[in-house]
This record gives sequence, C-alpha cells and structure tokens, in this order.
Amino acid sequence: MVQKAKILLVDDRPENLLALEAILSALDQTLVRASSGEEALKALLTDDFAVILLDVQMPGMDGFETAAHIKRRERTRDIPIIFLTAINHGPHHTFRGYAAGAVDYISKPFDPWVLRAKVSVFVELYMKNCQLREQAALLRLQLEGGGQASPGDTKEPAGLLAELSARLAAVEEQAEALSKQLDDDSADAAAVATAAHLERKLTGLRRALDALEPGTGGGTPTLPSQN
Repeated sequence: MVQKAKILLVDDRPENLLALEAILSALDQTLVRASSGEEALKALLTDDFAVILLDVQMPGMDGFETAAHIKRRERTRDIPIIFLTAINHGPHHTFRGYAAGAVDYISKPFDPWVLRAKVSVFVELYMKNCQLREQAALLRLQLEGGGQASPGDTKEPAGLLAELSARLAAVEEQAEALSKQLDDDSADAAAVATAAHLERKLTGLRRALDALEPGTGGGTPTLPSQN
C-alpha cells in the first residue's frame, strides 16, 4: 500500500483551515492543521511533509518568521512552502515572500483549482522521491551483502537485481511523464527544478544498478546522494 503524503496547513483562522481542507481533500492525502507558526514548527519536528501552505498574517510568529525557521533547519529546509495572504502590499511584499524561501505566493481569494493543481505537483514529486529512496535502500542492501543472498532469502542475486531494475524502471517512467506534464503546463520554475533534480538522482541510481550487472567489470558503484 502506498503511503499518503502529508500536507501541512498553517493558518490562525479555523475557517481558513476548513476551506483549505475542503479544497485539498480531493487529493486524498493526509492534511495536518497548525494554528500558529509555533505549532507548525512543532509538527515539523516529527513528521515529513510534501508541501507547506503557510498564511502570512498571523499573530505572534508570522508566516515570514515561520518560514525562516523552517529554512534554517536541515531536516525541513527543502520542503516547498506556498505562502497564502489576504492582503497585497505590492511587489516588495511578494519579493519578501520569495526571499523567505517560498516556491509560490498566492493572494486570497484564490482559485481552488489552481491551488489544488499546484499542491498536487509537489505531492507527486514528493512521492517520486520516496520511491527513489526505497530503491536506493534496496540497492545499498545488495551492495553491503556483496551480491550474496541473505540467509532465508529465496531470491538469487540476479533475480534481486532484475526486481530492482524493474522497480526503478517504473519510477523512471513516472518521473518522465511528470516532467513532460510540467513542461506542457508551464509549471512553476521551482517545480521544474525539483523534477530535474529527481531525474538526475534517478540517472545516478540507474548507473549504479547497471554496474552491478554481471559482465560489466565495474567496481563498487557510487550511489547518488539523497539530499
């Protein structure tokens, strides 16, 4: 069973959180509420999120300050942040949002379809990265075992390599389709860059897997970084 991605919704107004849940419920992912910046940072200590929807105007710690804390933490700095704001102070205000590390800045009231589409892109990228980490973990187990099957494992090394290759091929196919979709839809530059980064990691993992094939004569392959 594929694990659902978590989406963090941060807003001090319960009615806004309820509206966001209604808009994003169609994505069939796990929606997590936070009514303040402090509550959001606490949730980020224990859970992994695909994307954060962050209100700018909040009492106490506002959205900009919350985003700054998120980007300073190594665990959370790469999570995409979409700022939501009910006011528009012009280009300077928008620039401050991007400078704080946001991938997008949306003014309320926003188009529900547009917001759902933007969030779905980052959820899909997150799921592909999770699949990639799974394939890399399996490959590392194979490397650490020196190509030998572990006790009780009924699969021969060649069979395990074939299974790994098939799983990786499925992820590669999905990533390619996602990249084409981003190109066709003229998506945000941040989403396109994230997809390109994913493809580079897939290429490195494929090369490492190919080096394990019998007759290649390669040494121990270097696995791609998961950052």
